[in-house]
Amino acid sequence: MLALATAGFAVNFWAWALLSPLGPRFKDGLGLSSFEQSLLVAVPVVVGSLGRIPVGALTDRFGGRVMFPIVSAATVVPVLYLGLAGHSSLTALLVGGFFLGIGGTAFAVGVPFVNAWFPPARRGLALGVFGAGMGGTAISALTTVKLVDAGEMATPFLITAAVLGVYAVTAALLLRDAPGRTVPVEPAARRLAAAMRLPVTWQAAALYAVAFGGYVAFSVYLPTYLRTGYGLTQADAANRMAGFVLLAVAMRPVGGWLSDRLGPARVLAGSLAVVVAGAVTQSFTPALAPVGTIAFLSMAAALGAGSGATFALVALLTPADQVGSVTGVVGAAGGLGGFLPPLVMGSLYGAYESYAAGLVLLAIVAAAALAFTLTTVRAATAGDRGRAPAGGHPAGSPAAEGG
Repeated sequence: MLALATAGFAVNFWAWALLSPLGPRFKDGLGLSSFEQSLLVAVPVVVGSLGRIPVGALTDRFGGRVMFPIVSAATVVPVLYLGLAGHSSLTALLVGGFFLGIGGTAFAVGVPFVNAWFPPARRGLALGVFGAGMGGTAISALTTVKLVDAGEMATPFLITAAVLGVYAVTAALLLRDAPGRTVPVEPAARRLAAAMRLPVTWQAAALYAVAFGGYVAFSVYLPTYLRTGYGLTQADAANRMAGFVLLAVAMRPVGGWLSDRLGPARVLAGSLAVVVAGAVTQSFTPALAPVGTIAFLSMAAALGAGSGATFALVALLTPADQVGSVTGVVGAAGGLGGFLPPLVMGSLYGAYESYAAGLVLLAIVAAAALAFTLTTVRAATAGDRGRAPAGGHPAGSPAAEGG
């Protein structure tokens, strides 16, 4: 079940990220400004993020067995539209990108689905493995431009649509919800309101906005940054972005695994400290070899581990029947955290022809999140010792004793 859920997350994220590698090509072909290009790649992010809130609540009610096939099948429509007709103008791309955001909601399906299948002491690692499905963006980065060059604009979209369709059918046939899954009986609006009142919802949302938001922002904007700031070719920039994504993906299960043993607060603190150092270093625009590469890869590893640790925190402190609702809110915050930075970076570069200010802002935000982790989040996880909510770790488990 974990493998099927992770594959579904990866396939939907592959679709969700299709426009990003083609951003420079659309900019040149349609004469887009830096801001318009940033808006184009950011629209699927914000829609997919906000859509996680209702999708997470629906998953609590109907389960991943129902929701995974629905989300995957629904994403096929905008993928086909963009490939066949929706790439001829900025307006058409924005419309297609809006509905492409459906693919980004798959995250809010998978977290409660996986959480229900695993015992508390293993949920950090399990959710980290599932989170590695965000590597679907790497598939897009590595293949989209090459497929367009080898065929035509529609090629990567048609292939992705076919894979989504196959997965939707496979999920409908093979996925099973965990035995004994807690099914809430209250209306979705009331459950969302209850989730909003949980302190962990806002704590995890703030941290995920920085950790996963930073990952999303780099994954959609890094090709543009590298082309503009360092003069790389489109293919080289896309390959380097894929390396960033793959490292972040690999570190997400590590962040969850470490959180099971050390506690999520410690892992988050270490990750955010690395992001601060990497952003400050990169704000000076050092040469890519080796300083710039080290700075970016360090931030990739830290953002991936921090994303895994954030959902270990959710598993630790959230009641079982509210995991989907909390995940929806937290996932939305993470996606929205990735929406604003590309717009800010594009605007700042248009005004000053430099990315330094944007990277300094990232360092400031990460430093604030680090302070929040060392105070509020550490206190919340320390207060959880010796007890466990319905969805958390039992007393004496490694994650309950950490942080």
